[in-house]
Formats: sequence, C-alpha cells, structure tokens
Amino acid sequence: QVQLVESGGGSVQIGGSLRLSCAASGVIFDIYAMGWYRQPPGKQRELVATITSGGRTNYADSVKGRFTISRDNAKNTVYLQMGSLKPEDTAVYYCNADDVRVNIGSQPYDYWGQGTQVTVSS
Repeated sequence: QVQLVESGGGSVQIGGSLRLSCAASGVIFDIYAMGWYRQPPGKQRELVATITSGGRTNYADSVKGRFTISRDNAKNTVYLQMGSLKPEDTAVYYCNADDVRVNIGSQPYDYWGQGTQVTVSS
C-alpha cells in the first residue's frame, strides 16, 4: 500500500511564503508524475502544479511565477515552494502521485494525500 504524507501547511500573512512537502512511502517501483492540487472553501479541487519523473512541470496560470514545484525521485518526494501568497491561495492542498507502479509490470494506480491547510490572511 502506498501512502502520501504531506507537511508544511499553516497560516501565513499576505505576501509570505510556505513550503509544502509530500513523501510517498511503501513498495514503489516508480511514479510517473507527482503534483499538488487544492480545494478552496466552497469550491472544487483544482490543479496547482505537477512534475513528471523527467522534470517536466505544469502550473496553473494563477500560480505561475509565484510557486515552484520540485521533486526528489530517489526519495519519492515532491515539494511546493509558495511565494507572494494571496488570500485566494487559501485552500486545502492535496498531494497526488500519478501512475504509481510497485514493480516493472504492475498496474499503475493513483494516490492522494490527506490534505494540508494553507491559510493566507492579513
């Protein structure tokens, strides 16, 4: 069983920074992509950023230039460095691991973390 454990959420003032981390544990052969999604209060979950095992990144327009996603493949860990935070960044942030394989021929599965709250206020 693969588990994703997030850390680094919290409360921060407008313009501040936070760094989220998400570590995947369990029997893992490889993970195609890891990423972050968020769910603002009263809204649907939305993409924030993703990164493939090869380092290709994708960002939501709303966070481009402010957030940076990175990944340590050896540790199966993904990071999200968030800067210039705005109140509209307030949300529960979820880590995702896409196409996780436990061995070279196994069926890939997707996994989600439990979520971590990020609150941006004045």
